[in-house]
Amino acid sequence: MLELIQTNGYSGTGLNAVIDHAGAPRGSVYFHFPEGKEALGAAAVDLARAQFETLIAEAAATAGGPAAAARSTIEALASIVVESDFQLGCPVSVVTLEMGANSDRLRQACATAFESWITPVARLLENGGLGADAARSLATVIVSTIEGAVIVARALRSAEPLAAAADIVSQLIDQRLQSTAVAR
Repeated sequence: MLELIQTNGYSGTGLNAVIDHAGAPRGSVYFHFPEGKEALGAAAVDLARAQFETLIAEAAATAGGPAAAARSTIEALASIVVESDFQLGCPVSVVTLEMGANSDRLRQACATAFESWITPVARLLENGGLGADAARSLATVIVSTIEGAVIVARALRSAEPLAAAADIVSQLIDQRLQSTAVAR
């Protein structure tokens, strides 16, 4: 379901397509997701949440600081988008745009996913020296910028929006951390 949402959207992904794509018996899909497509969509959003959360954690652990972690995360996403020939994007943004106003269950799954990305980024920024409110605000801007850059990259069929986002986001983080350090 996750891959199909990325390429066809939530609305363009039917249960029969999911069953065919997964090569799963029809009954097993209904057994695991008796509430149907909406439950399967929420599970796909949760899987995307976990994957991106892992990407953030790995970048934070290996990149050597918040700016480098942001750049590493964005570069990893750029690789995914480019290697898929601009077919894959963020399924969370797709589901939010398509179904956020129509399904509280899916809207909440998307909100939970975005929050699970904002929180560790904010924590990383706090560890870098920002106060909690400033870190939360900047983390929200960072996640929003990345989401927008993925969408624009797919539309333009170019990695340039993601490269620009990596540059600006890392510069912004460095500037905020430096100004906080000077103020102390």
